[in-house]
Amino acid sequence: MAKLLLASFVAVSLLFAGSVTLAQEPTTNMGSVESATTDALEQNLVTPLRGQPGELTNLLNSQDPGSVFANPVKHAIRSAVDHGVAVDTVVLLLLLPLVAAVIATARHLVGIQGFGILLPAALSVVFVSTGPVVGIALFLVIVIVATIVRMLLRKFKISLQYLPRMAFILWMVVVGVLAAMFSAPFISGLNVADVSIFPVLILILLAEDFTRVQLGKSVRVAVALTTETLILALASFVVLQLRPVQHFALLNPEMLLILVAIFDFFLGKYAGLRLLELWRFRRLIGAR
Repeated sequence: MAKLLLASFVAVSLLFAGSVTLAQEPTTNMGSVESATTDALEQNLVTPLRGQPGELTNLLNSQDPGSVFANPVKHAIRSAVDHGVAVDTVVLLLLLPLVAAVIATARHLVGIQGFGILLPAALSVVFVSTGPVVGIALFLVIVIVATIVRMLLRKFKISLQYLPRMAFILWMVVVGVLAAMFSAPFISGLNVADVSIFPVLILILLAEDFTRVQLGKSVRVAVALTTETLILALASFVVLQLRPVQHFALLNPEMLLILVAIFDFFLGKYAGLRLLELWRFRRLIGAR
């Protein structure tokens, strides 16, 4: 529950920044320059959900919410949007439980491992903000740097307490991310000009979770977990980008939340073998 709340905070941090109005009316030429600069900064803070934000707003305005007693969430959404909350923020928050359910299904039924539920969910939100190419590149830089530092500390038998060690690894991760961003202009096809501080900061802070999960595991296992985490994050990213899913979440929030809660309940009741385990032990199961 705490991890899901943290994922929700991640979404709010990413998308709420884009909804805050920073620019003032220009009064002089210098004011015009400052206003344009602020507008550009505000635009670059976050990339909204793929699709037109105006389209989602028009879709919301075209629906009759009905009775407030039967549809309290619909009325709450309209009130929040009327007071300046971005529609993208609302849609993304509504889709986070669905994303968590997708990841839980992939892990609990299919057997994909990955770094828990929080990390793939947070990565999918980062991919929405930065795009999958830049997001994956930054993610790999962070994982590689954290893994190399951990291996070097172990090889040279440098014993550090947990918190100072994590602070040192975080320092190295920041240096690695800075080096990657400084070298990005020389790499064709990799545009980091529109990447804001929020997704980068979130990825850097997630380095602690990467390292904690990797403790006591071999490099091969760490690579496998990283690959499966990327698969889960990309699958969640696709779910977040689907227009029909966005529209359904915006127009039927009560139904979406109830259906996801029911699905999670029944998913938690399943205690059998996962699909990958059935495939792995198919000969043994067939022999019985």
